[in-house]
Amino acid sequence: MTAEAGLAALWLAAALALLQLAMAAIGLRSGREDIAAAVRPVAIVGGALSAIAFVLLIALFVQSDMSVKLVAENSHSAKPLIYKIAGAWGNHEGSMLLWVTVLGLAGAAIAIFERRLPANTLTATLGGQAAIALGFFAFLLFASNPFARLDVAPPDGMGLNPLLQDPGLAFHPPTLYFGYVGLSVAFSFAIGALVTRDVGPVFARAMRPWVLGAWVFLTLGITAGSYWAYYELGWGGWWFWDPVENASLMPWLAATALLHSVTVLATRDGLRAWTVMLAVVAFSMSMIGTFLVRSGILTSVHAFAVDPTRGSFILALLAIYIGGALGLFALRIGTVRAGTTFEPLSREGALVANNLLLTVILGVVLIGTLYPIVAASMGTQLSVGPPFFNAAAGPIALLLVVVLAAGPLLRWRRDGWGALVERLTWPIGATAFATAMFAFFAPWKGVLTLLGLGLAIGLAVASVAPLWKRDLRRTPLFTWGMVVSHLGVAVALFGMAADSAFTQEALVAARPSQITRVGPFELRFVGVKPALGPNWSAVEARLEVTRGEGAMFVLRPQQRFFANPATTTNEAAISTRLDGQLYTVLGQPDGAGRWQLRLWWKPFVTFIWAGGALIALGGALSLIGRVRRERRTVEREVWA
Repeated sequence: MTAEAGLAALWLAAALALLQLAMAAIGLRSGREDIAAAVRPVAIVGGALSAIAFVLLIALFVQSDMSVKLVAENSHSAKPLIYKIAGAWGNHEGSMLLWVTVLGLAGAAIAIFERRLPANTLTATLGGQAAIALGFFAFLLFASNPFARLDVAPPDGMGLNPLLQDPGLAFHPPTLYFGYVGLSVAFSFAIGALVTRDVGPVFARAMRPWVLGAWVFLTLGITAGSYWAYYELGWGGWWFWDPVENASLMPWLAATALLHSVTVLATRDGLRAWTVMLAVVAFSMSMIGTFLVRSGILTSVHAFAVDPTRGSFILALLAIYIGGALGLFALRIGTVRAGTTFEPLSREGALVANNLLLTVILGVVLIGTLYPIVAASMGTQLSVGPPFFNAAAGPIALLLVVVLAAGPLLRWRRDGWGALVERLTWPIGATAFATAMFAFFAPWKGVLTLLGLGLAIGLAVASVAPLWKRDLRRTPLFTWGMVVSHLGVAVALFGMAADSAFTQEALVAARPSQITRVGPFELRFVGVKPALGPNWSAVEARLEVTRGEGAMFVLRPQQRFFANPATTTNEAAISTRLDGQLYTVLGQPDGAGRWQLRLWWKPFVTFIWAGGALIALGGALSLIGRVRRERRTVEREVWA
């Protein structure tokens, strides 16, 4: 009965979302405060029912109930418990239910905690959240039912894709979805403010914590997903500009622009139209990313032919939400006042430049991701890969780094060129010195990588500049957050540039006892032996590694074989050092007693993910600092 209870909870949650939308519309149109006030408890109960449905789906996977189609197709009784649980969202239907659950819980959180918005704007916001949820509920119940039963239950399941049988599955998708749904809340706030013509600092302060939270989760999700693909796929790269990767990057780019814009609106009453537009764009990107990836459109242009019902739902929802929001924006933007003005050379001006550059990069990624699909629909098969994205987005990203370094050193409203140059003396000097050192003494590859290395050093210096001559004990927590996040960008940029500039690779066919060199390491291939895991068998190599006069250590890359489903995977063996990683992959035998080995020495590559963690940490510090300040403000208003 677990599946039936889960489906019933889903239907009830959908009915409450419809009721929530209807009550919000009636309350706003009639001015009935009693009806509008009832929207809050409906949102809370709806969120609880969504959570119950998702918990019941997890229970079905833990129980290995093979009478449920989703469990039979994506699980196996022999799988470790963590993969049974993560398997609940490691598929299309389960991931959509996770989206609906987080969406419902977010709506409930708004209803419980939001107290600063005017009543009408809050009602309109909750109505917008219900409208979004309704589309997802319809998609689940009519095209992607996660609780569908099988007429005859198989004795065992087909198993989870072995590439997903990794702890990363337990972390990566949920964090991304928390980010996506946080952007849906920002979208609902923007719609509510447009409906009630209440775009201003109060609306921005209410929306900002959700944008910050969404941005932190997106940053963590993208960082974790990058590292997961790096060590799991055995290809030695950290970003391939794959459509699935781009689908998470696009909302992050829009959310980054929105985060800066909403801060200006909340604190300086500027960039009103920018903030509303970016809220719409950010959620639109999250919808495109989640729906298109999960429906298979990005990986197969024939997804509509395989499942026309699901494809029709996707197109309809995209048209309704994105088109409807843009239409409302066009109708109401004339009622949005311009807000305070500022000079081009000011911190606000730098933030506008920041947003423009982020938008251009977003456009490049969006076009590069969707163009092959459009071309394929016209009968032309092509792919758009790293060469295009690196050449098109790389120079713009470096220009963005320059703006990022200068922006926090500018004054609000207006500033002077002389004062700015004086404040940038140390960052400019650090950039020039570092670029010269790398140019003359390091084996760099390409002008972009050289500029990336130099600008990373300059940005690191500029990032901590706002702390100069300040009492650090009295520095607001959100200022620390800005410094840490910008420093994280510098660290990640250095890791990216260093990986591109300094990586060394060796591809060899090795016999037992053969010695190979890569970078500063010497590797002795001892041989291979069988290995056994909980639901896999493997061939495991033994590599004895030394670095100079250091102690010998052992790496054991594997080729794993899974029975359900029948799949072979490469499991890289990685040694992490302070100055980089030694990355080893075992290939195939050649029939003459030799085994293929692929070896990389990747200096400072770990800076990429360390930088991502710092960026997210900075966002979390800013969120805590902003929430604390808002709470103090509310307490002062109560006691006044």
